Amino acid sequence: MAVKRTNPHKNFMVFNAVLFFAVLFITALFLYLAYTFKRDANKAVSYKGRYHIEVSTDFAGENLSIYVNDSLLMDGTMPDTLVSLDVNRFAEEHALLVVDKQTDAVTPFNLSKEGSKIIVKKEGSEIIVEETPSHF
Repeated sequence: MAVKRTNPHKNFMVFNAVLFFAVLFITALFLYLAYTFKRDANKAVSYKGRYHIEVSTDFAGENLSIYVNDSLLMDGTMPDTLVSLDVNRFAEEHALLVVDKQTDAVTPFNLSKEGSKIIVKKEGSEIIVEETPSHF
């Protein structure tokens, strides 16, 4: 009685077919997940809170730049009156930068996540930033 041998070409073809369908299924799954989560990413993100920034009269006649994150809010010579700026929150975290252009001194300050009232003063040659919580 003769022993029937398996056909290696047939086994190879079956393996390739199973592998093809597995790759096709995984590709379809990733495409489905990518399009599903892409819809959620297009939603507009809004943040509650507002920053009220007051620059005191201590800076009268000085050349200052005021930034929140990388957005320039004010640049130029400060008047001899109180300067008020209102900024709505537009990111998860914020930093206030006060730059004295005469000395190139940068005063960074991390702002709270809820919004607040910030008072920028000058005592001697030092710039002081005070933050008090406020509910706008």
